[in-house]
Amino acid sequence: MKIFNALKLSGILVLVVSFAVGCAGTPEEETVGDAAAAIAAAKAANKKAASVHYEWRDTGKLIKKAEEALKAGKDAEAIKLANKARRQAENAYAQKFSEMKRLGFTETTAMESMHEDMGKMMEASYTVERGDNLWDISAKSSVYGNPYQWPLIYKTNSDKIKDADLIYPGQVLGIEQNASSSEIAAAIQHAKTRGSWTLGVVEESDKAYLAN
Repeated sequence: MKIFNALKLSGILVLVVSFAVGCAGTPEEETVGDAAAAIAAAKAANKKAASVHYEWRDTGKLIKKAEEALKAGKDAEAIKLANKARRQAENAYAQKFSEMKRLGFTETTAMESMHEDMGKMMEASYTVERGDNLWDISAKSSVYGNPYQWPLIYKTNSDKIKDADLIYPGQVLGIEQNASSSEIAAAIQHAKTRGSWTLGVVEESDKAYLAN
């Protein structure tokens, strides 16, 4: 009887341990990918919500925490926080649309009003000052707050900028603030893998990026 009880107890313990291991091995959400791209996507979504005056208070805090996690080398945590912030921003934008419909706007007039607000943000521009470069401009909080997004500025102003490493004081550059998450990711990827460059020369990697 004692042997039977011991075996029974062992079987229960095996089941409990197996269940615990199974739970620990199941991630709460997808954390595979580029943390910087996830943060950039969250910022873009938050700016979209802010453009219709419906930015949630905690979203910016989550993005800041994600940036801190990235700096600390905690990529998985940074992605998780950034994804949460992006979802909040997307929900905020959708909630604004729902609220406008509740107040009597038709779907068409609600969209027109929101697009008008977004259009004002999309028309944002930056005037180049002495000592500026695309990396530093992109890093400004009033632009993207992320230096790795400089290729977006380059691509948006490809008619004005021939060499990405050569811009001039007084140039007025358009700032695309409605880029998709895939466009942001592509820009960051190019910035990280561009390779060596020479002033006054259009690098082949830049040509390839512009062509995509």
